[in-house]
Amino acid sequence: MNDASPPATAADHARHTNGLSSAQAAARFAQYGPNATPDTTVGFLPRLLGKFWAPVPVMLEAAIVLQIVLGDDIEAAVVAALLLFNATLGLLQEGRAQATLDALKSRLALSASVKRDGAWVIRPARELVPGDVVKLSLGSVVAADVTLIDGEVLLDQSMLTGESVPIEAVPGLQTYAGALVRRGEAVALVTATGVKTKFGRTAELVRIAHVVSAQQKAVLRVVRNLAGFNGLVTLFLVAYAIRIGMGGREITPLVLTAILASVPVALPATFTLAAAIGARALGRQNVLPTRLSAVDEAATMTVLCADKTGTLTRNELKVTTIAPMPDFDEAHVITLAALASSDGGQDPVDGAIRDAAQHASVPDAPALVKFIPFDPANKMSAADVTGSDNTPWRIVKGAFAAVSALTLPMPEAATTAEALQAKGFRVLAVAFGPAQALRLVGLIALSDPPRDDSAALIAQLKTLGVRTVMVTGDSPTTAAIVARAVGLDGPVCPAGAIPADVRPESFSVFAGVLPEDKYKLVKAFQQAHHTVGMCGDGANDAPALRQAQMGIAVSTATDVAKSAAGMVLTTPGLAGIVAAVKEGRVTFQRIQTYTLNTIIRKLATVLFLALGLLMTGHAILTPLLIVIYLITGDFLSMSLTTDNVYTSPIPNVWRIGNLTIAGILMGLGLLGFCTGVVAVGIFGLGLRLGAIRTLAFLALVFASQTSIYAIRERRHFWQSRPSLWVAASSVAAIAIAAIMAIAGFAMIAISPLLVLATLLTATLFTLLLDTIKIPIFTWLGIV
Repeated sequence: MNDASPPATAADHARHTNGLSSAQAAARFAQYGPNATPDTTVGFLPRLLGKFWAPVPVMLEAAIVLQIVLGDDIEAAVVAALLLFNATLGLLQEGRAQATLDALKSRLALSASVKRDGAWVIRPARELVPGDVVKLSLGSVVAADVTLIDGEVLLDQSMLTGESVPIEAVPGLQTYAGALVRRGEAVALVTATGVKTKFGRTAELVRIAHVVSAQQKAVLRVVRNLAGFNGLVTLFLVAYAIRIGMGGREITPLVLTAILASVPVALPATFTLAAAIGARALGRQNVLPTRLSAVDEAATMTVLCADKTGTLTRNELKVTTIAPMPDFDEAHVITLAALASSDGGQDPVDGAIRDAAQHASVPDAPALVKFIPFDPANKMSAADVTGSDNTPWRIVKGAFAAVSALTLPMPEAATTAEALQAKGFRVLAVAFGPAQALRLVGLIALSDPPRDDSAALIAQLKTLGVRTVMVTGDSPTTAAIVARAVGLDGPVCPAGAIPADVRPESFSVFAGVLPEDKYKLVKAFQQAHHTVGMCGDGANDAPALRQAQMGIAVSTATDVAKSAAGMVLTTPGLAGIVAAVKEGRVTFQRIQTYTLNTIIRKLATVLFLALGLLMTGHAILTPLLIVIYLITGDFLSMSLTTDNVYTSPIPNVWRIGNLTIAGILMGLGLLGFCTGVVAVGIFGLGLRLGAIRTLAFLALVFASQTSIYAIRERRHFWQSRPSLWVAASSVAAIAIAAIMAIAGFAMIAISPLLVLATLLTATLFTLLLDTIKIPIFTWLGIV
């Protein structure tokens, strides 16, 4: 699209009072394109295929091919089912960005009143071009970025700017696509359309906003580490097998066994399941996760960027202060102001004054004769009233400078107005008396008050190690007042561009920021290695909500904000944020335990295959036994996603390197146990190869299951009780393996006494592992 700007000034309109001709409009449409955001929908098939092109799926696909080559169709079908299971879960979590864009587009005007060929016509909004003359009227949505050239309107721009109060728009003021006309009528000149509008840039930010979750990074690093290490061991297996003269028919199953043993088959599914269980728990606490990764991201969140209007505040104007002048009281001031306010209109200022007046009791209140609506030219509204004796009076309400100009000077009133304005309040003056001799009766200050629970939320997050900063489109003065009221006492970031190297600890308030600024701020914090939460309620927050690892939309948020967020609070208040952090840390601990268990088992199993080959000259386990081991281990151990855990008092951090070191150290213990059991079977009991394989299988299953109880607890295993599902799954895995070994199903049968002896030995090994794991966890900072 051409970036050149067309004529877009009031002078241009003066020269072209008839608007554009149809030919000019067509030429500009060809040059600038439609007034719409481009369709970026990704088809279902490409998204589906993408689920099969990642480290874990590729390793599983290789295993399936090898099994089919060997004719092991049943084993291939089992692994394929696991592959489809993981892909389906992942696919269900996609599509959030497109949903947000669709919601954004639904807020745009569908049509516009535009002057073409000298006549006003209604055209689809997508046909507008720069240079068009359009009409803005009550209740309409501004269809493009425009500059007013005639008339005056009250504009609600909160969708993009976050401003809590509508603005009075006069000729020369620029406004944006998506703004709502609350009052009046005006003519404007289109200055930008499509992706060049501020709305279009916001939609583009939503489209490109993307952050790789800590969960995704953890899965990839675990798979990378396991694949790298186990790949080297597999190469050794192949080299050694060739050296001792094993044939291809025996080497291929050996390689297949090593690949299956190396793949953390259930790891992605377990992450999803743990998050889903956490999401269900949050649902009972009035928090609806819309993106499952946001659940465990809440555990690692270190900074929360909170929008002011509608998030920390109520997004509803309230009368905060009434300052009566001498001879008047608060009740009379607010009652007179209410008579000069529209009843049932869309002006939030008048609505706030009328709400406040309901609580005032004035027996001698005058009777309304005529209401004169607000006039943007003189910044006032008025009312003609009569007293109890039918004496006519006039009430005037409006901007202090305008109203005070109609009355006798009152220095104390000017001082009070300046003091209230310095506190960030919107100040109105009220005058009363004969039309030609009005007297100032008082001042009214309005503000958007903080939510009742905002201060408590920030205090609780601080105790959990999460820093909160305010990010708002409002003025620095107003933002600073609200910040102090909710407990944010740090400095306010100076006006202007946000520094690229900004840190959350540098400022407590970022004011006067636009949607792209909020987005950039979130990215800046992420580049400083913070996990960022963003809490907002408007479409102007959508890009930042989408970019943040944990986007949170409050219950009163727009549909745009809700679709962009990873979590939605379903009831008023902010307590759900603290609940999300605590539940996220529960989920994190469960996933961390499963990940550690996976690393231990995968490393030990592949090394066990190598030692078994050295000790017997044959594969110590068959592909079928490995598949059974995967089911009893990887999938039954998914019960850890329900375990009872202690949560960290500070934000969690994925330390995959440290987890890998811990996994190696404890995996060597598991390897030593399994190798010792096989050595006893070979050299002590003189078992044949088939029975040795059964014994090796039992040693792996029993020790893997009992060791779970050592690693699930950061202290000694008896200091917390496992969940019922964890205990039941262990009993099931041990029982399945024992029954199969005794019955000789898929393996050579061995005596029940040998099965029991192996289980008891595995239990003693777990007691030893529980003792050595505490200094290991302490050294590596695993909490």
